[in-house]
Amino acid sequence: MSRNLKSAAGNQDAEPALTPKLRFPEFRDAPAWGIKTLEALLEISATYGIVTAGAFQQRGIPMLRGGDIKDGQIGDGVPLVTAEIHSQYKRTILEADDVVISLVGYPGEAAVVPPHYVGANISRAVGLLRLKDVLSARYLVSFLNSPTGRQTVLKPSAGSAQVVVNLKQLNGLPIPTPSESEQQKIAECLNTLNEVIAAQNQKLDALKTHKKGLMQQLFPREGETLPRLRFPEFQNFGEWEVRELSDFITERIQYPKEKVPLFSLTIEDGVTPKTARYERSFLVNDEADAYKLVLPNDFAFNPMNLRFGAIGRHTGIEKVVVSKYYNIFSCDRTVDPRFCEMYFRSDGMVAFYDDRAIGSLIEKRRVHFAAFLKFNIRFPRLPEQQRIADCLITLNDLITAHSAKLSSIKTHKKGLMQQLFPSPEAVEA
Repeated sequence: MSRNLKSAAGNQDAEPALTPKLRFPEFRDAPAWGIKTLEALLEISATYGIVTAGAFQQRGIPMLRGGDIKDGQIGDGVPLVTAEIHSQYKRTILEADDVVISLVGYPGEAAVVPPHYVGANISRAVGLLRLKDVLSARYLVSFLNSPTGRQTVLKPSAGSAQVVVNLKQLNGLPIPTPSESEQQKIAECLNTLNEVIAAQNQKLDALKTHKKGLMQQLFPREGETLPRLRFPEFQNFGEWEVRELSDFITERIQYPKEKVPLFSLTIEDGVTPKTARYERSFLVNDEADAYKLVLPNDFAFNPMNLRFGAIGRHTGIEKVVVSKYYNIFSCDRTVDPRFCEMYFRSDGMVAFYDDRAIGSLIEKRRVHFAAFLKFNIRFPRLPEQQRIADCLITLNDLITAHSAKLSSIKTHKKGLMQQLFPSPEAVEA
């Protein structure tokens, strides 16, 4: 996309404060952009709608809430809630090409109302911006969702660290305003990228859905002796064998004697490096007894959150440490650790853990490691474990590649948007 753009730096007559770094060739000699307040560009600026969740019904008018606006889109494939509109509530009827902006939920996220949401109502967590003809709705949304627009819109409210968008303050927002034809060109460019991102998202979601469905077929359901889908070479291998987990699992209770990277256990990603909010990359000696050692292919187990899937394998090649409150274990050579990881983290096993969790309070129910070791689970022979693991790892690699591609496209779009709009400092000047 950026190949068709040329730098505006060489245009000595343009006003630097109001000129983006990149402009399409047909606009490289055009005048610098002007700036108008958003209020001057609006026909309507409002937020109305249902106030309480109790007013939501299974029938009535679609209701757009703050959390329904994300990544420049409305709904994200999920139908909007509906609400019975009573006479005491004000009503806002959305029209095609209205701009809606989330005030809370995903604050600052903006989108153009498509035809199939015409007539919908909005909650007071959503702002309606209906423009005069001097500004394109798609251009405004492109600007509001750009790094420049978001930096200008998103500011902590007075006396609070929470980021919210105040509709009245938003009316005073400075909006860079190129000519109508340049607005259209920018919006078309970014809309094309949005379509590429949406298509890539669909591919990624389809792969994840396929993997989830495949796993449900490749592992036996509770009470069944065989999976519903089996590779041809194992059709005559008979039923999966019942094994007590203690038969092949050994707990590891070791503490580091040297500086070792600090990792964590997450439900989403398993054993993974600590996030950036932790400044320490390595342990200092006096913290050594606070962490347990984890070797490659070891598993970390969180008794409190096992029923949500908090179990994972360390897939790296170096020693790491995790909180001493986790149980660490390894598997012997009669099982494939890759298979065990996928099996232990599967939806069927997570439901199995939840059924067997104990505790007087629902939020404190847990599965103790001693109880985990006593579980009797059906396992196939080692060659079948390896075949299943190879299949699912291939799918994982494909998902990772598509996820990386999606991230790359989003990064490209973000960088392009930084060039297509003047800097925040220039806009606010």
